[in-house]
Amino acid sequence: MAIVFIASCSTLVDTAGTLGTMLGEQRGIITSAQGESIRKGTTAVAKSLEEFTPEQEYYIGRAVGAVVLSKYRVYENTRLNDYINILGQTLAAASDKPEIFGGYHFLVLDSSDINAFATPGGHIFVTRGLIRCCQSEDALAAILAHEIGHVQLRHGMQSIEKARTTQALTIIATEGAKNLGSSDVAQLTDTFSGVISDITNSLINNGYSRAFEYQADQASVALVNRLGYNPQGLIDMLKVMGKNIKKGGIDFAKTHPDPNDRIKEIESKRKYSSTAKPKGRQERFMAAIAGI
Repeated sequence: MAIVFIASCSTLVDTAGTLGTMLGEQRGIITSAQGESIRKGTTAVAKSLEEFTPEQEYYIGRAVGAVVLSKYRVYENTRLNDYINILGQTLAAASDKPEIFGGYHFLVLDSSDINAFATPGGHIFVTRGLIRCCQSEDALAAILAHEIGHVQLRHGMQSIEKARTTQALTIIATEGAKNLGSSDVAQLTDTFSGVISDITNSLINNGYSRAFEYQADQASVALVNRLGYNPQGLIDMLKVMGKNIKKGGIDFAKTHPDPNDRIKEIESKRKYSSTAKPKGRQERFMAAIAGI
C-alpha cells in the first residue's frame, strides 16, 4: 500500500503540474519558456518521490559494483573467496533481510587499503587490508555482518534517494532563476548549474553518515550474536584498525567514524556476553587467510 501510495503521489504531482502548466500557457498567464521550466521542476519532484523496486536496487548495485571493480582488482584466491562467501551467505541467511533480488554476493579485493563496500543490491566487497585487521573468524564475521547491515537498512538507497531529491531541488532553483530572475542571474546559473549539482551531491554522498555507521555496527553485533559468534570480535578488529589506518587516507579513515568512537558507541549499548572461540573455527579461519 505504501508503494502504491508513493507511486500515486509522484504520478499526481507530475499530472497536476502538466495540466496546470497547459492551462496557464493557453490563457497567456505564463510563457511557453516558463511552462517548460515548471514541467521540468514537477517531473524532477515526481521522480524524487518514486520508490525503487528490488530489481532496480539490484541493478543499481551492479552498476556501483562495476565502479568498485574499476578501481580495485579482484583478489585471485579461490580458497579465500570461497570461505568469505560461505561465511557471508551464512550470516545473510540469518539476517533481518535474508532474501533480496539477485541474492548476496561476496568478493575479496586485492588491495592493502583498509576498506569494505556494500552496494544496494547486496554486492559486498572486502579488501585484503581489512581482512588483515582480523585476528579471528568472529572479527571477520562482524565485518561482513556490518556490510550486510548497510544492505538490510537500505543505507545506499537512502543516499541515492537524497541525492535525487537534491537534484530535483537544483533543477527547480535553476529553472526559477532562468525565468524569474534577472538575465545576469540566469547566465550565472547556466554557467555553474553543473558545479552546484556536483557539490551538493558530493556533500550528501561522501560516505555514510555517522548515524548509519553506528546503525550498521549495532546490526552487526545483533547478527553475529544470533549465530553464536563473539561480538567482541568487532571491537578487537576496530582496535587493530585504529592502529593501522592513516589519518586523511582514502580508506575507512575518510568514510567512517573514528574506530575509538565506534567502540565507545558499541560498548554503551552492550547487551551481550563474550564467548569462547571454538578450536575448529579458529583453525578454519587461519587456513583461509594464510598468505594474504
